[in-house]
Amino acid sequence: MSPQRRREDLIGAALELFGARPPEQVSVDDVTAHAGISRPLFYRYFSSVRELQVAALRTVTEGLIDGLAGQATGEPAERLRQAVRGIVDVADRYRAGYVALLRSGSVIATSETDAAVDEVRNRAVEVILDALGETTPSPRVLLTLRCWTAVVEGTLLSWLQEGTMPRAELDGWLVDQLAGMLAVTATHDTR
Repeated sequence: MSPQRRREDLIGAALELFGARPPEQVSVDDVTAHAGISRPLFYRYFSSVRELQVAALRTVTEGLIDGLAGQATGEPAERLRQAVRGIVDVADRYRAGYVALLRSGSVIATSETDAAVDEVRNRAVEVILDALGETTPSPRVLLTLRCWTAVVEGTLLSWLQEGTMPRAELDGWLVDQLAGMLAVTATHDTR
């Protein structure tokens, strides 16, 4: 197995384990047992379980950014739905990693993971502005878009943990919320 493939397998094993318990409760021994490798082999790829946690969470954020970038052409609302669908797909695939990444007070939160989350949020705002064809948004519009990304994060956290809404309804509902928020902003926006 190539070194890159082995590293990806270790990250995948960690993400699977995060599905059963919080990342801060996953040890090197847990990962090596799950991946079927020795401790010395683990340390060829990662200096610590903390480094593995950060790499795993980075995998989630890269997936979220890729999900946002995967939008198709079409009407703005459909492009936004596709971008939100991409985010939902990644959040669902990396369920525990996503929850760990955004969970308030996580002991694995670092400046690096915080920067990765901010990168996803900034990319989300860029995708929305692009879909809307907006090149010079007002401060209120930018604030609205940042607030909406927080709504999406909170909704996905609740959905992943509680499953209270059918997945098929999420993207349309979230895009409709954005449309409502932007409509209210327009009534207050004097530029």
